[in-house]
Amino acid sequence: MSLSKLKIADLEAKLPIVQGAMGVGISLSNLASTVANAGAVGMIAGVQIGYSEPDFEENPKEANIRALKKHIRKAKSLSPEGVIGVNLLTAINNYADMVRASVEEKVDLIVSGAGFPKNLPDLVKGSDTKIAPIVSSGKGAQLISKIWDRRYNRVPDMVIIEGPEAGGHLGFTVEDLKNPPSLENLVPETIENLAPFEEKYNKKIPVVAAGGIYNGKDIKKYLELGASGVQMATRFVTTKECDASEEFKKTYVNSAKEDIQLVKSPVGMPGRAINNQFINKLKEEDIPINKCYNCLRPCDPSSSSYCISDALVNSCIGDVDNGLIFCGTNAYRAEKITTVKDVINELVAEATNYNNVVSN
Repeated sequence: MSLSKLKIADLEAKLPIVQGAMGVGISLSNLASTVANAGAVGMIAGVQIGYSEPDFEENPKEANIRALKKHIRKAKSLSPEGVIGVNLLTAINNYADMVRASVEEKVDLIVSGAGFPKNLPDLVKGSDTKIAPIVSSGKGAQLISKIWDRRYNRVPDMVIIEGPEAGGHLGFTVEDLKNPPSLENLVPETIENLAPFEEKYNKKIPVVAAGGIYNGKDIKKYLELGASGVQMATRFVTTKECDASEEFKKTYVNSAKEDIQLVKSPVGMPGRAINNQFINKLKEEDIPINKCYNCLRPCDPSSSSYCISDALVNSCIGDVDNGLIFCGTNAYRAEKITTVKDVINELVAEATNYNNVVSN
């Protein structure tokens, strides 16, 4: 058995693996380009991507746009033949500007979640950039497809269905998670809901399964369920090429299963993170917000218990005791810092029963 390629309209990745975007600053141009060179889809996280720009504190919007362009340009130069995408949260306040900046740099793919990207087709109109929403149900896939069909006479180039075991912000309420749906059921449900749109447009809409996928056995399972590919993020954190600090990576390696827990986010939805000093402090008191970056629409600094931007930036740059360490449900399974090449080789070998698929 060999793994099929992932075809996204006229884009083609050699492997049916999408590296999940991780912000703030966990998956930037270095990780994305390395993954793309290994044959998978490399993703840059756009949220607060300008955190290391010298004027980020004073001009966060301009810094984010500038940094986004830099990282797309760098990733494409490092992987000229690979597929490079960006993940832009629909909830960011400068969403339209960030989409336009991505299109200007001719990024291959824009993935959007954290709400319905209702106007995304209009923002990429006239470009070759492919667009893919992240949804948490088959009905969600159907709804965004209906909106795009009615308003713009187009449908998604790909759909990512993300289950409840994903990392970071989740597309489920706390109530939902008391009796969560299984990704095994969500995948065929999503495929079924997209079938009428595929027929109408005579176009394959690949469905990519995401959330809790960790090894080659998982990949094989979801491909057999009908998915065209899988999205994996956690596996790529503990690689040398990951853009995060070494301290951030070590929290995954040193974590135990019981350390992985749900946390309250200022944006109103639960998130999954590794327990640490920061989370324990939050259980006792709010953490004062000294500056608002006006980054996310659902966030109200007057009622928030902490600043999500500061928390994520701190952990990314290595101040893990004072930051939020987002992770997937399987983060505790990481045993060492490895390389993207070794991760990809292992995944493909497990899924196909043969080794050394990625050339030396």
